[in-house]
This record gives sequence, structure tokens and C-alpha cells, in this order.
Amino acid sequence: MARFVVAHGAWSAGWAWKKMRPLCAAAGHELFTPTWTGIGERRHLVGEHVNLSTHIADLVQHMEVEDHSDVVLLAHSYGGMVATGAMATIEHRIRQIIYLDAFVPERYQSLLDTTDAALREALLSRVAESGSTPWLVPSNPMPADTDPVDLEWIAPRRVEQPLGTFTEPCPFGGSEISVPKAYIYCLRAGPGDMFGPFAERAKISDDWVYREIDASHSPNITAPTRLLELLEELGV
Repeated sequence: MARFVVAHGAWSAGWAWKKMRPLCAAAGHELFTPTWTGIGERRHLVGEHVNLSTHIADLVQHMEVEDHSDVVLLAHSYGGMVATGAMATIEHRIRQIIYLDAFVPERYQSLLDTTDAALREALLSRVAESGSTPWLVPSNPMPADTDPVDLEWIAPRRVEQPLGTFTEPCPFGGSEISVPKAYIYCLRAGPGDMFGPFAERAKISDDWVYREIDASHSPNITAPTRLLELLEELGV
């Protein structure tokens, strides 16, 4: 039995892991899916002040209030920024950290620092062109293979995210983490894939266990059964 805590991705929230909950329960695992300030069911708390530090504090507080220990921390996408930053405080509570198609920053890198110039410009251009609040970033489209029924479920729940979560540097680095680390790369990468470089580094490093999944970027939605199988194969 494993106790999973999810560090969810950008524009998303705990709701995105709904399909995983009955699967984990049936397999005897616990699954906790805290939501970051300003998105999901905490959307009413959004503000320009919300940044990466806010979300790191969300995760740290969840871990401390729940008094978690022996946790498998599952960091998806942007959640890799949050999880990495939180590890400076919560590492003693973590058995293993698994990055699922996620950013793995080094100390003082922001999410935008980890991407190339073209991707940075594309994101900032979306903010400028949206005509919306200038400190909110419109969401990326879901992968092309997402089921139409899922798209209908996702659409009203996937909301804009404060820009500060992408521009604030991370206070800790992936190379500083001492607990076992694994990286799962989603092979059905879309245009402008940002996670291939992290996967390649993990693949050739003795410090990482590397795995791949034949799925697009959000297998918790598009391939939940296979995702749980892969997590169990990692020895959780």
C-alpha cells in the first residue's frame, strides 16, 4: 500500500485526479490531491499576489496538517516546480518522488527559465493577446487524444493561472533531493514539448529511475489504469 500525494499541474486542480481515486482505493492505496490557491475549488482566492511560493506553501501546509509520512510524492507537469520547492521543507516525510511529465528545476530557476525562448514568448504572448487580466495566463489546450466527454467535463474547471507561478524562481533544486527519484515521460508528446529535455537527463542519470508511458500529457485523465500500473511497477 502506498500513500500518494499529488502535486497537480497548471490550470488544473485536485478534480483532475478523479479517475485515479477509485483505482487507487481498489488497489489499497491512499490518494491525496490538494489544490493550489487560485485555481480549482480555490479559484475564489485568486489574486496577483499568488506565485510559486504560495503553491509551495499550500503543499507544505497540506503535508504538515495531515501529518503525512512515508509519502510517494507524485508531481505532474507544473507540479514539479511546486514539489521541488517544497522538498526543502518536507523531504523527511517523503519515501519517493515521481515526476510525471514534469518540470524539474534547479535552485533559482523559474518555470520560464527552464523553457526555450520560443516557448517563453508564446506563453507571454497568450497573456498579452487574451484581453483578460494581465497577470493571468490562459490555459494550454488539452491533448488531441482527450475523449470528447472528458473535454466537456474539463472545460468549465480548467481556469487561468497567475503569471507569478511561472516567473518566480524555485528555492530548491532537483539535484539537491536525496530521496529516490523517478521520471515518467509521456510518449505522445504534443507540439512544443517541454518535458523531453528533463526526460533525457533522467534517462542517462544514475540518480534517477526512468520510465515511459504510451499516453499524452495527462494520463491521469486519458490512461489512468495504465498510469497506476506503472506507479506500482516503480515499487510504490
